[in-house]
Amino acid sequence: MAADHAAGRLAVATLPGIGEIVPGDDLPTIVAESLGAAVASGGALVDLAPLRPDDVVVVTSKVVSKAEGSIVDLATIEPRPEAVAFAARWDRDPRQVEVVLREARRVVRMANGVLITETEHGFICANGGVDASNVGPRSGDIVLLLPRDPDASAAAIRAAIRAIVGIDLAVIVSDSFGRPWRWGITDVAIGVSGIAPIEDLRGTPDADGRVMRSTIRAVADEIASAAELALGKVGGRPVALVRGAVPDRRESSIGEALIPAASDLFR
Repeated sequence: MAADHAAGRLAVATLPGIGEIVPGDDLPTIVAESLGAAVASGGALVDLAPLRPDDVVVVTSKVVSKAEGSIVDLATIEPRPEAVAFAARWDRDPRQVEVVLREARRVVRMANGVLITETEHGFICANGGVDASNVGPRSGDIVLLLPRDPDASAAAIRAAIRAIVGIDLAVIVSDSFGRPWRWGITDVAIGVSGIAPIEDLRGTPDADGRVMRSTIRAVADEIASAAELALGKVGGRPVALVRGAVPDRRESSIGEALIPAASDLFR
């Protein structure tokens, strides 16, 4: 077990050197080179050098979407009557509403100005992950979609770090989701590589020896949320390194974290 975890210590550091990302940028190489430079210089990561196999790199989905071109020009969108009516009632852009509806596998709820949808990935979230904030110089004219395959995006970043920095680190792609019954958003994992998104503790004893029957830790979500506290929403910092979480370093998919329909009590 890593010393940091044994001591009850979690460390998070943001990665410098990531500028504005545009479609076509080689984000995996940019992240890997910035990470390598930060470690070599001993600057922002001075307390976390050298890197360790239990470190986790968290990359926000926004820069992944930008690099991969998951962008919609709102000038190209002709909203359907339903989108126009909903937008008019709740003071929203009908083109953005239309994009959300197009991205939805199904609409879970559409009320009070909020659209809750299920994406093709299987995520249940507000606006299907369609994002109009912090999109860059064309703010107001474009929206970002979620990466089409966040696991693959995480794997590409992991491979670049392994090739350039020389160490195999787990990678999480994160995004901000709301939560039922609570105000506010928190970052969760929407893509993983080299880390299991959950830790299933069912069948194991708790501190009192009682066998746990329903406890599953959302480890990747917790790491993503910890990273967001350092990254912030407006600081222009899209990448963080998290140490001390002691991730389960096995090949996995974010699909492990999604509750199947048969077990979903709210569907």
